[in-house]
Amino acid sequence: MRVCESTNDLARELAAAGAPAGTVVTAGEQTAGRGRQGGSWSAPPGAALLYSALLRPLEKRHLLLPLAVPLAVCETVEELSSRETEVKWPNDVWIDGRKTAGILIEARPQDGWAVIGVGLNVAIAPGDFPPELRESATSVGAGATVPAALAALNGRLGEWVAAEPDAVLAAFRERDALRGRRISWERGSGTAEGIDERGNLLVRRPDGGVEALGAGEVHLDLR
Repeated sequence: MRVCESTNDLARELAAAGAPAGTVVTAGEQTAGRGRQGGSWSAPPGAALLYSALLRPLEKRHLLLPLAVPLAVCETVEELSSRETEVKWPNDVWIDGRKTAGILIEARPQDGWAVIGVGLNVAIAPGDFPPELRESATSVGAGATVPAALAALNGRLGEWVAAEPDAVLAAFRERDALRGRRISWERGSGTAEGIDERGNLLVRRPDGGVEALGAGEVHLDLR
């Protein structure tokens, strides 16, 4: 599809209509792309992979899907280029401390399906980012193309969605960009100490206590 409001919206409609597992929706441009917590996602036409995939049925091991999907995106970037990647919990992929991809997973457990949304900056020139993002965003570059990114992500995503929880946790911990960093969130501040077995972010508060933060309840501000 050349232009749509949101690939996730289209994938959700297809899921509700009974589309099979593995259905993928892509677009050259989105006019109403969404990020986590209601944020927007935009990219120049044809310069980013705008991608949504349907997963069904949902199983117990998919509880770690929010960790598994960024790992697939990391490996996609590294397949396309020689650049190393990290994951900023819960859903951003970083290159050199700058965001190159965001993930939005929208699940309907009662209906047994989830839509996996990925926005990956593939070939966006630094000057083509909005001024407010030029210091915090980046692109794969290195001659990467959107079709190559699509092919790579399809393969990597299938592997990580099917991975065992222990493998997901171990791989995420190796790529954890927040571990050891000072962060603040809506209710306080502290030092990130990795993730627990359920994928929550562990933060040590100044008083020595450790708090487990769920992705749906916080908005992190790095300090």
